[in-house]
Amino acid sequence: MVLDFNTTFNLNRDVMPWVLLHGSPVQERIAQKHEVLGHLGPGIQNPAEKSSRTLRMVNVERNGNVLYTWKGTSGLTCIGLYEPNLAHNKLLYYFEDDVHVISCSLNRENTLLAVSYCMSAEENRCLPHWSGLRYMAVLVEIQPINNVRVIKVVETSMRVQFLYPTAEGLHQFPESHLLVFSEEKYIELCHISVATENGNDVVITTKGQFPKDRIAEDVVWAQWDAPGQRLFFINPKHSSCVLHCVQFYPDDHFKYVFEVPLEITLSDQTLSLVNLGCDLCDESGKGRPASPYLQVFTNKMGGLCLIYVHPFPVAQEITYQAIFLHKGYTKTFKAATTMTDSSRLTKVAFIHLDSYVAVYVPNQFLHLVNITHPELLCYHLFLTGTDAQLSGMCCDCNVQSLWRSCAAECCTGIVFSVGISTEALLSLLSRTKLDCERLAILHIILLHQSHLEMKILDWLCGHLSVCRSFDPIQEFIIASSYRNVSTDAVHLDKLLPYTSVPLWNEEIQGVSCTTDLTDMPILKVGAFKGFWETFHSELEYMKVTRQRFQYGSNMHRRDWYKLINEVDTREKRNAIYQRTVLENVKKVILHMGTWRIDHRRAPLHQEEDYHDKELMGLMMVKLKDHLSQHLLHVSKSKIDQIVVDYVSKQLDLVCLIVEFSCRQYNVEPCAFGFHGKGSPSEYYLFQIMCLISEAAGRMCMPLPPGYHTLHLVLGVRCLPLENLLHCIDSQILHLTEAFVIKLLKELDDDEKNEKMKYSIILRLPERISAKVHHLWDHAISNNFIAMKYLNRSLSRLKTQELNRQSSPVRGTRRIDFLPLNYLIMMLSEIEERAHNNPFEDDNIDAAFLEEIALKQTAVLLGLHRKLEN
Repeated sequence: MVLDFNTTFNLNRDVMPWVLLHGSPVQERIAQKHEVLGHLGPGIQNPAEKSSRTLRMVNVERNGNVLYTWKGTSGLTCIGLYEPNLAHNKLLYYFEDDVHVISCSLNRENTLLAVSYCMSAEENRCLPHWSGLRYMAVLVEIQPINNVRVIKVVETSMRVQFLYPTAEGLHQFPESHLLVFSEEKYIELCHISVATENGNDVVITTKGQFPKDRIAEDVVWAQWDAPGQRLFFINPKHSSCVLHCVQFYPDDHFKYVFEVPLEITLSDQTLSLVNLGCDLCDESGKGRPASPYLQVFTNKMGGLCLIYVHPFPVAQEITYQAIFLHKGYTKTFKAATTMTDSSRLTKVAFIHLDSYVAVYVPNQFLHLVNITHPELLCYHLFLTGTDAQLSGMCCDCNVQSLWRSCAAECCTGIVFSVGISTEALLSLLSRTKLDCERLAILHIILLHQSHLEMKILDWLCGHLSVCRSFDPIQEFIIASSYRNVSTDAVHLDKLLPYTSVPLWNEEIQGVSCTTDLTDMPILKVGAFKGFWETFHSELEYMKVTRQRFQYGSNMHRRDWYKLINEVDTREKRNAIYQRTVLENVKKVILHMGTWRIDHRRAPLHQEEDYHDKELMGLMMVKLKDHLSQHLLHVSKSKIDQIVVDYVSKQLDLVCLIVEFSCRQYNVEPCAFGFHGKGSPSEYYLFQIMCLISEAAGRMCMPLPPGYHTLHLVLGVRCLPLENLLHCIDSQILHLTEAFVIKLLKELDDDEKNEKMKYSIILRLPERISAKVHHLWDHAISNNFIAMKYLNRSLSRLKTQELNRQSSPVRGTRRIDFLPLNYLIMMLSEIEERAHNNPFEDDNIDAAFLEEIALKQTAVLLGLHRKLEN
């Protein structure tokens, strides 16, 4: 099962034994009257049986405390408290009448209990004008129980909820503040002053009516966000609805944060309430509305999403909307079902998972809607069949999302902590045949589960060629690098790529999606703190631009190739450039950690790969410039550290893939030498490194020093010479100085090796060839030395020859072949200059070069055949 449900509270397990043994004054009264419980009269019901039958959960407070109620046989109604941190139950209050508790809430200091309840018909008859008085809200002093104050007596149902100070405010307040939600469609905030007497006794000091603030009127829907102490509510306006948000603060004030129009339709006949107690039918026969089709979700990244299910499904199809207020657009999903009865829509459940919201329809589908990166449908995980089932849940009970990673079944009295099962995701990743599911699972794991990198690598090794719509190596490197630095600065998550798939045009079976622009919230406050600061920055960024900085995009690929061409230009060879680039590279190499694994098998970072190091340094310079343009509020040293972290993480991941592959397929250390033929495991490692090189090229990122040398060595062992040379010519393999030196030193000069050496030397860049020819004592190498020398000498004398007005031909001999005559003249000048300047680097025997030049000229003219005859 994709979702893990772990029971944190169970009414029958955590409360029922205490109620039966200690917590029921009903049992005590009956036991005193009848001496023993077993001698009840034939018409008297067993109190234990009635307590277990009427025990139910009423509310879960922000700190996790659970409020519950049960009834005894003598007409008492009891309210109890379970504190999960102490695993302790306590009786808070009991009514000596048989009432139905609708809602109750306990303040943070556990000194005041607010209760709204419905009086039975018998109790109403005892009151004057009883026909119009059925619902009552009272405030109880419970430390000690010595006073009960009436808050309101009305004809409609009410809900009550105490405000809780934020986690930072640990001090007690002289006031408690209580929200009252009336079905007459208004919301009030009551202010209750308290004082301490006789040490620990807390009493209410407010005389008369409690001071009240009218928070909202004409409300058709409201949701209480307990962790954030926020209230969302909707007012109908013409043909649409307007969503409002109120933020409550510990110091007795509140602010209206924003309002935004929504293109949805809600019934204005009844008031729907979310996260304000458990929704159960009352004993008067008046049932609460079905579970709401609308709920708001926030996450720590500044995301604010509203999920709305259309209440009237079209033939075997459910339509639901995800309104991403922080992005400014709405996604409308249409999911196929096998339902024939629309009443089953009452079982739709929303489960908050921080970066995801699970939309669950029993026996139909489970849809993990991505809040943080909702752009494409492939970033959401849509499951049907057995993969969409939830274990341990009651099919006939609706799941109510209390807050992030917490849900409740009110009918069974169970509270769950909910999370995404990584084991189930990995199992699904291994057996699914759909690229959309593979990509969505990788997105979930790589962006939110850092400890599972090795598990993903294990999957990568066996499934590199199964993905057709995306590159899993790219997804692994990009997503893991993004996760490593995305929370370091505001907006940084928008300036770096988070996935390898910028576009997705394939359909996903069972669900369709359309995207529409929507209005962004109008913020009404000037100063932002906590969540609202992040939310505001999201809005401001989306208003300015929606473009992302991605190295793999076509927009930046041209700049990357320009960097490659700039590496060897002389204009870049200045002291400032060298110092900047090499300092950047040094920081990255020192910051890397994966390659320091003891007893590592892959010999990476054991050479100076100048080309990739300079590309690395240049890329860091470009990335710093870009981040500096957008992160104006971030210091230069912080940006430098972000860039070092990002680049080193990318290189670390490449090293990790190579090292893991070596260990996974038991590649021996001898595989990194030229002697012997490659084994199947070495050939597989060579393929993986080819895929890494290809992925890095598309991502426009450098590779760790030593990578190309290792890749070339494996190519020599695993490929025929023709295929090896083809890979070099196609830029699949990149020649390095370390590889050529290793090749010339370790291989002898038999016919096969000589052919290989000659073929590779022919393909060497000038920068490398000038350094390695002297290592091979062979006629071919000597020939190249002479050719390079002559080419360099002729280039130097070209300017002098053009400026020379007239000059007699000098030389030790005269030949009737003018080109050779000219060559001898220049060589004589070089030899003479060498005698006059013994410190010049190009001090080579001119006679030797004359002989080589004469032979080459004879070969070119075909004269060597005549001389031989």
